[in-house]
Amino acid sequence: MPCLADIQAEMRRALVSGETAGIAPLLARGSKRFEIHRRQYETSLVAALLGKFPVTIWLVGEPFVAAAAREYIRQFPPQAPCIAEYGENFPRFLAASAGAERIPYLCEFAELEWHVGHVASAADQQSETLAYLTSIPSNELPDAVLKMQGGLRYFQTSWPVDELIKIYLTDTAPEQLEFEATKVWLEIHGSRGAFELKRLDAGEFEFRKSICGGQRIGNAIEAALRVNADFEPGQALVALIAAGLIVAMDHKARVLSSE
Repeated sequence: MPCLADIQAEMRRALVSGETAGIAPLLARGSKRFEIHRRQYETSLVAALLGKFPVTIWLVGEPFVAAAAREYIRQFPPQAPCIAEYGENFPRFLAASAGAERIPYLCEFAELEWHVGHVASAADQQSETLAYLTSIPSNELPDAVLKMQGGLRYFQTSWPVDELIKIYLTDTAPEQLEFEATKVWLEIHGSRGAFELKRLDAGEFEFRKSICGGQRIGNAIEAALRVNADFEPGQALVALIAAGLIVAMDHKARVLSSE
């Protein structure tokens, strides 16, 4: 008699892949019932994935995305109970599917939609003010760490995929769209079901991305200057606070935030 762990492993294998040889003796007359359960498992996961990529479906069609989703859940079943994070790698999987080579920007487009879906479910916190920034001695600013709003993502693309997202949202397709490969640096800010896509220049993108990643202000400035020698740190910092994107500052190893 196999141990419980082995039975569980075989059940999982059968549920994910449909290979029931390992549990055939255990199913007895329940094989049809198990098949119903397996189909419900597959259907629910496919539906969950499709629900996260409605704009991608608009772009390439539901049959194409659904076929990729069915194969994806077979190869990469959920590894955690939280289904909200499931599918992060699906854009790359989809872009590697047969036929996707005709749409070279598909992966970046689907990845952008993934980011939008996640930031839109966040909620903005009370932000810091410029008055607090000016209260910090200038020689201590480079070592300060800023905490940004939770609904922020920074995403660099090689195609202007944000234009396609905006066309979908406005439902106003132009008569002619010149869509050529070009680098785009995006800030994606979402809160309470809404989101905004903002294009940045390379320097500001590196600065904000570094700050969002927990880098000290001085390190973020260095990263920005490496890609844009004309980057203005003071202006960028003021703009960041004016936009309401900073919620706390770690100054002298202690977090000070608005109460």
